[in-house]
Amino acid sequence: MTQSQTDQALDFSSDRYRSAYSRINGIVIEGEQEAYNNFICLSNLLPDDTEELMRLGKMERRHSKSFEACGRNLDVIPDLGFAHQFFQALRNQFQSAASHQKIATCLLIQALVIECFAIAAYNNYIPVADAFARKITESVVADEYEHLNFGEIWLKANFEAVKDELEAASQQILPIIWQMLNQVEPDAKAIGMHKQFLIEEFLVRYGEALKQIGFSTREMLRLTSQGLKHN
Repeated sequence: MTQSQTDQALDFSSDRYRSAYSRINGIVIEGEQEAYNNFICLSNLLPDDTEELMRLGKMERRHSKSFEACGRNLDVIPDLGFAHQFFQALRNQFQSAASHQKIATCLLIQALVIECFAIAAYNNYIPVADAFARKITESVVADEYEHLNFGEIWLKANFEAVKDELEAASQQILPIIWQMLNQVEPDAKAIGMHKQFLIEEFLVRYGEALKQIGFSTREMLRLTSQGLKHN
């Protein structure tokens, strides 16, 4: 879809768009804040990598502020209450893993699942975004690859020791991601995004990440297809 087609198809000032955008904008603001919190938590779990994880966390904090500007540009107030509740199940999983020192699970949640989902969502949003939000989102998505890369490197280096934990975590986390996506599907559609395209890109990127850290193609397909059964 070209920008002129996007502008014709979407009325950024309509009540329907603004209502949906208030929740979507809230989700991306809260999502980046959640990512900041997760990286700070990981910096305590991985003291040898504290400096790098703090740096990545600060990047997420800046992303959150950037997306706040996107809402202000459209004069939309983000629904942060909805967004906080939206992430509750995923937040609980991360905090539970952290409390049990399950570093691999924490990294799978933040550095693989969340980052792959963010990359897929942002890439699908960019073609239908208003001009201001498009520029910001393009810069944000470039950073997310760096966050994904940190998780891939650590998990690959420790793969044999954490493989079983990763399989169990993936099977537990992906159904939560599908529930979250289903919950927000009407709002995503209202701002021009398509659920199926987002799912397809997420699965490609998540599958590539699983292969990068050491899973075989067969194992990767099994893990991703198990997640899809819940969608």
